[in-house]
Amino acid sequence: QVQLVESGGGLVQTGGSLRLSCAASGRTFVSYTMGWFRQAPGKERDLVARINWRSSTTYYADSVKGRFTVSRDNAKNTVYLQMSSLKPEDTAVYYCAASPSTYVYRSSDFSSWGQGTQVTVSS
Repeated sequence: QVQLVESGGGLVQTGGSLRLSCAASGRTFVSYTMGWFRQAPGKERDLVARINWRSSTTYYADSVKGRFTVSRDNAKNTVYLQMSSLKPEDTAVYYCAASPSTYVYRSSDFSSWGQGTQVTVSS
């Protein structure tokens, strides 16, 4: 397994941008599919974006397509989530997660989790 630590959350106005980072420890990071989830109060934890180990396959939830971009730097053991044109409904705790499988969508498919970082978008 890998250990994950997110950073980059904060308070931003509607239409603003943030970049989340997730630093991983462990030599096997390069082999994992990485995902970004978010969870708003009273709601389920949903997959927002996913990237496979070679960055050749990505997935985005419909709600963030065209606004969010997931990327990874395997040399730095880091995955990023660039968020633009932020909306109040993007407010949530964002988690990065790692999975040994490729085409995964459910939180139960991911074996390692970060502690989460709060993103708040003010209207």
